[in-house]
Amino acid sequence: MPQYEDKHQRALATVELNSKRRRLIGAGLALGAAGAAAAFSPRRAHAATRQLRVGYQKGALSIIRAHGTLEQRLASLGATVKWVEFSAGPVQLEALGAGSIDFGDVGEAPPIFSQAAGTPLVYVGATVPRPYVEAVLVKDDSLQKPAQLKGKRIALNKGSNVHYFLVKLLEQHGLHYGDVTPVWLAPADARAAFERGSVDAWAIWEPYLAAAQQTLKARILADADGVVKNRAYYFSTRDYARDNGDLIRIALEELAKVDEFAKTRPDDYASELAGILGLPKSVLDVVVRRYTYGTLPITQAILDEQQQIADTFLDLKLIPKKINLRETAPPWLA
Repeated sequence: MPQYEDKHQRALATVELNSKRRRLIGAGLALGAAGAAAAFSPRRAHAATRQLRVGYQKGALSIIRAHGTLEQRLASLGATVKWVEFSAGPVQLEALGAGSIDFGDVGEAPPIFSQAAGTPLVYVGATVPRPYVEAVLVKDDSLQKPAQLKGKRIALNKGSNVHYFLVKLLEQHGLHYGDVTPVWLAPADARAAFERGSVDAWAIWEPYLAAAQQTLKARILADADGVVKNRAYYFSTRDYARDNGDLIRIALEELAKVDEFAKTRPDDYASELAGILGLPKSVLDVVVRRYTYGTLPITQAILDEQQQIADTFLDLKLIPKKINLRETAPPWLA
């Protein structure tokens, strides 16, 4: 009997041991399955989805946002869009440097300052030249030609596209940058100073330009025609452009469609912009006529234009060091 009980106990012990092994194996499989499920959960899948974070100022990109076409096209690639609005180009570029956006639009001067500050930007697209959408405004007939700006106070936004325009306009008329007194003001403050006569002239761009003409009876002393090209640029970071060139290409294609919309249906385009900007349509009718439209790929010739601006700003000690625009070429530019 003792022998039988001994065998029986050993058998029970074997069964119990095997049962414990099965439970441990089952628990391991369950944990593995749970881990696999977590790895492929909708939350994880969403986190892995590519995203284009677009920084924009009110304008062409606003129209793309309103129409929802970029979202539709990127959805087919499993990508999403996030829109972040900014009041000016320099702030957009700060956001790019902080890793908050992936793509945006800006005038020709702000990226020069941004590159000099170490922002890892690349140019991924450009507009055609737009010389008629920036100008120096005066209020009366006391100034008839740019040469008479000598000794005058001129309001402008430091580091903006009109900053370079003013430098070149003065040079073209035999003056030096030091011959005038720049008064650094953002557009809203510059308009107020101009209106009350605290400054003699105002270097500004659209739509502030047309609005001042209509509501303040301001007069154009000189625009940028024959002075500078005044392109706008689309930018990204090198890493994002390298890994998501297809998303950037689609964004540029949508911008080209907006160009076509503006050229073929200017009245409708002006109406949409008026709603976006909160300005009278009469102002936007003028703005739309002054713009030229077209989205271009970045070329070495375009980067050479930017190099000239950078070298000018270095000579004026507006940037602390010489920069090389070849470093901002997109990954796909040979």
